[in-house]
Amino acid sequence: MKKIKTSPFMPSEVEIAKVSDNEIKIEAYPFESGYAISLAHPLRRLLLSSTIGYAPIAVKIEGASHEFDSIRGMLEDVAVFIINLKNIRFKLKNDAEKVEVNYEFTGPKEIYGKDMETEEVEVVTPENFLATLNEDAEVKFSLIIHKGIGYVPSEEIREELPEGYIPLDAFFTPVRKAVYEIENILVEDNPNFEKIVFNIQTDGQIDPLSAFKDALGVMYKQMSVFNNELNIDIVQSAETQEEIPGLKKLLQKIEALNLSARSHNCLERAGIKYIGELVLMTENELKNVKNLGKKSLEEIKEKLEELGFSPEKGLSSEEAEALKKRIEKIKS
Repeated sequence: MKKIKTSPFMPSEVEIAKVSDNEIKIEAYPFESGYAISLAHPLRRLLLSSTIGYAPIAVKIEGASHEFDSIRGMLEDVAVFIINLKNIRFKLKNDAEKVEVNYEFTGPKEIYGKDMETEEVEVVTPENFLATLNEDAEVKFSLIIHKGIGYVPSEEIREELPEGYIPLDAFFTPVRKAVYEIENILVEDNPNFEKIVFNIQTDGQIDPLSAFKDALGVMYKQMSVFNNELNIDIVQSAETQEEIPGLKKLLQKIEALNLSARSHNCLERAGIKYIGELVLMTENELKNVKNLGKKSLEEIKEKLEELGFSPEKGLSSEEAEALKKRIEKIKS
């Protein structure tokens, strides 16, 4: 007979692996069947649509009135220049929302992203190519760089620009890749639980973990519309899990302590599965675990102290009660 539950299984494991400077892999599990996709899909959409980035929204080039023009002494015509410009990724310093930057280059020269660094602007793609100037060429241009989210077509920008500026399609999102896979995972002989595996890559304007945290924050805020009207606490802030110090460690299974086989087996037979359960126990309660000898007790205390915890130490009564409820939900 299928076990009757009064609440869904609570996932407890999150693993983060750095793939490169601008790419990470995040795994979260175990979810009950169907729950993983319910979370993964909206998070992916929020990563791509709501992560803050920076983009040039307009360019003014001396001697050019439109994007099909050409500049004397520059190998690329204006259309190609604009395409190359869009591939250079900027970041505004001092948390500015908008800057207008003026540039002037003389040839012979190949212009790259690194040449466009200023006191106000950082370039996160310094090796990206912009244009080639011959020996008697001179090019002067100005950029308006803006902070924003998502994509804004040039038609929606045109009317707000100063005279002489060519509007650009603005690709603000710094997230270059946000994909996920749903994998099956075994939980207590049940193969129908699921794991979310996210792969997130950014262009360098923001690190991928911060982008993921921002997406979570946006999701919480969007859901909070229900809180007041329905008089329920559906969500809390993105910092909720930090209310209990080291919550992630406390919700790890006891396998993470790398205990000896004897100590691990004693705890397992006593039904103790999570590190937080050990932290919630007094030393006397630990001593009373069946077949747990003095040597095993000392080993457990030592392992907990390495993580910054020990029985009867480190958690307030409120934190202990909150942790107890979290573990009960996970085990239900």
